[in-house]
Amino acid sequence: MRLVALAFVLGLAAAPVLAQETPAVTARQITVTGTAEAQTVPDLATITAGVETRAETAAAALAANSEAMAAVLAALDGSGVARRDVQTSQLSISPVYEPYREGSPEAQKVSGYEAANMVTVRVRAIAGLGGTVDAVTKAGANRLYGISFDISDPKPALDTARRQAVADARDKATLFAEAAGVKLGPVVRIGEAVNAPGPMVMRAEAMADKAAPVEGGTVSLQAQVEIVYALE
Repeated sequence: MRLVALAFVLGLAAAPVLAQETPAVTARQITVTGTAEAQTVPDLATITAGVETRAETAAAALAANSEAMAAVLAALDGSGVARRDVQTSQLSISPVYEPYREGSPEAQKVSGYEAANMVTVRVRAIAGLGGTVDAVTKAGANRLYGISFDISDPKPALDTARRQAVADARDKATLFAEAAGVKLGPVVRIGEAVNAPGPMVMRAEAMADKAAPVEGGTVSLQAQVEIVYALE
């Protein structure tokens, strides 16, 4: 009897300890995403242009290409583009093969060589961007792969978008809380992701005979925030 009573007393003593180890209820929270977009006029442009030349030998192709590229660089100088804003992005020489004749047992023959020299150019005076494109095309550039627009100081526009994104997230959280019949509490966590504008692609063939009608328009900077609120 004394053993049974002792076991009963020990069981009662252990009960509060087990109750203390029970996990606490997870705090109630709500996670929302806010997005916003700020439009601003670009003040920078980047173009990728260059020269492709063909000749019977690799040396001749490279010589012709170098001569043409020198004229393109001179045209950039004349347009007011600083050399620090011009960077070679591709330089290559490759064989050019004769067309394949179906059923012919002979391997394709090399008919010549092609040399390519491409430069990436940052234009800071975009009001004259069309004239710059026209100048390099007339100087011998026969490849223009794209134009992209950007802004030199994105912070003011990004800050505007960030504030609007936070307000958007707050509006959503308030709406959800009211609809669920709960009260919105303080912010627990904030995270951000920023998206940059993409490039605008143009074709050189449409710009060969006159100054290119290039319009910068506006660029869009987007901000996205994820905010976790506590629920009271």
